[in-house]
Amino acid sequence: MCGIAGMIDLAGRRSAPRGAVAAMARAIVHRGPDEDGFLTEAGLELANRRLSIVGLADGQQPISNEDGSVWTVFNGEFFEYPEKRAELEAKGHTFRTHTDTELIPHLWEDYREGLFPHLRGQFAFCVWDKRTNEVLIARDRPGICPLFTTVRKHDGTDWLLFASEMKALFASGLVEPKADPRGLNHVFTFFAMPGPATVFDGVTMLRPGHFLHFKLGQATPAEAQQQRAYYRVEYPDRGQEDYGADERRVVDDFERVLFGAVQRRLRADVPVVSYLSGGVDSSLVVAMANKALGRAIPTFTISVQGEGMNEEAEALRVARHLGCEPVVVKTGRDELRTGYPELISAAEIPVIDTSCLGLLELARSVHQHGYKVALTGEGADEWLAGYSWFKINRLVGFLDRLPGRPGGRLRSLFLRLSGQPRFPFRQYEHTQRLLGGPNGWMDLYGMMSLNKLRFFTSELKEQALARSPWDDLDLPADLHRWHPFNRQMYLGARIMLPGHLLASKGDRVAMHSSVETRYAFLDEDVTAYMASLHPRWKLRRLLRDKFIERKVAERWLPDEVAWRRKMMFRAPMDAFLDGSGVRGQGSGRTDGAGAWIDQVLSAESIRKAGYFDPAAVAAARAKLPGMRHGVGRTGLEMGLTAVTATQLWHHLYLGGGLCELPARAPGDPAAAA
Repeated sequence: MCGIAGMIDLAGRRSAPRGAVAAMARAIVHRGPDEDGFLTEAGLELANRRLSIVGLADGQQPISNEDGSVWTVFNGEFFEYPEKRAELEAKGHTFRTHTDTELIPHLWEDYREGLFPHLRGQFAFCVWDKRTNEVLIARDRPGICPLFTTVRKHDGTDWLLFASEMKALFASGLVEPKADPRGLNHVFTFFAMPGPATVFDGVTMLRPGHFLHFKLGQATPAEAQQQRAYYRVEYPDRGQEDYGADERRVVDDFERVLFGAVQRRLRADVPVVSYLSGGVDSSLVVAMANKALGRAIPTFTISVQGEGMNEEAEALRVARHLGCEPVVVKTGRDELRTGYPELISAAEIPVIDTSCLGLLELARSVHQHGYKVALTGEGADEWLAGYSWFKINRLVGFLDRLPGRPGGRLRSLFLRLSGQPRFPFRQYEHTQRLLGGPNGWMDLYGMMSLNKLRFFTSELKEQALARSPWDDLDLPADLHRWHPFNRQMYLGARIMLPGHLLASKGDRVAMHSSVETRYAFLDEDVTAYMASLHPRWKLRRLLRDKFIERKVAERWLPDEVAWRRKMMFRAPMDAFLDGSGVRGQGSGRTDGAGAWIDQVLSAESIRKAGYFDPAAVAAARAKLPGMRHGVGRTGLEMGLTAVTATQLWHHLYLGGGLCELPARAPGDPAAAA
């Protein structure tokens, strides 16, 4: 993948401020260390930082059509490039390079904004038609490649800025980073940043499967930023799913589409490796990659040092079985405390899931071993019910089918008995209406929302309660017509997939080390097939999750791997609290591994940032060590981790002053490295 950036005068007349777009490109040099490229015209300037993977010798961007009338900058991969190139050449188009980027201007010539059905892969791009002064900015279907936009007035002109990372927007000099309370509310509600809101005021995330299309000289700032959908996952109405009476046919079909997805993601002009956890998802991807290549693919495994968290032994057994040469990357609590500032700097948001640091280290190791591309098994859990909330919902969901649906009242009673704060019941009912009914995702991650009531200042809490963040998700109007099981799968994919797993655990931590990650389970054919199946192929009875995938895996892997229960890849959420925080501010710990934690959580720093109640934070830190493991402790750990991450994010991006760590000047590549 690459990094892209640009500035567009919506009036279509003026050149970008001198040096602004070059500074934007320098801020994301880690996304494309191989070369850069610029297009400067009256009305716009486009930039690309290239990580060369396809067309190594002649793929420099920006790239145009034959006569230079249509230009593009592109981040990502089109996996059907050879086939699409042949189709376009048969229609008379002439290609001058060997890079998949060149598909975009030719497809625009033929199809204009109808080009999306002809683009398969992971992508974010901007295309400019010089003849008509039209601009199209788009993002891929699942949200693998990020893209952010903002409109700012400078010297009397409205400028639309876009970039692969928000730090590039700040580097332009036109965008001052300021906190957006709505975005922070989203982080504390969803454990993720699903978009379009971000944690920075006035900065918008382009949603997966959406695009912007406008004409210079004719679009207002609001019109230029109007996101339009070209894709969403389609579930059949309840009762219309493929029940799959013929098991062999269903297994054969899924095996065929998944193997095709793996084959396509091995296309590159550089070697491809794979992440391997030892679970069924990554193991099946590696097995299929080996078959497609005719040889064993190198594998990389993260080893989290901690009881009950280390999958190294399982991954090594799979690697040996498949004949792969494994690389094991070890990380533990000390690395977590020292590395978390780098993680927040890379992700640009408060990251609550501490295991993301392990993936940051994994990508670093891939880069250090000389590789640029890694396959991953991400995506299966979202579409095939691999997460615990699906089982929790099946276990307690019978309450929601009883007359009067007592499940909601009983959940509220449980929160009261366990000492958790509670929202007004009318807000719970409002959310249920938006979601089309009870939802397993809410049963688990609803705990995250409770921390707004615990820790926000009175002013921020009032703002957070004034508008439901669920209203910002623009959920499908026909959600209620889907099977309840499919509704909860859609919700996890709408929130966690682009807002966390493909961001803080995906693109942002991988591209921080100039590594592209590829996702076979997020292939268009695979996603469509999984969505078409009846829920019984996703969760059979209570514990047999990802049933259809495991039936395929029986053909490729030992049974103990095919049916291995999912282990949540994580680091302990209280990892930055032990050794420093759990002993409080008087612990006397001053070494670099932990000093910043006490500093950002001090009453002075809490008051200075202005988001949280210092007394509530201090009370929670004092309470945590004596709590038993369970729902109450987990909820409090999530909240304290979120508070710590937010304070650190504020220090790094909004001016420093909360701890002794150097603040990352937004857009400064040296500081962000």
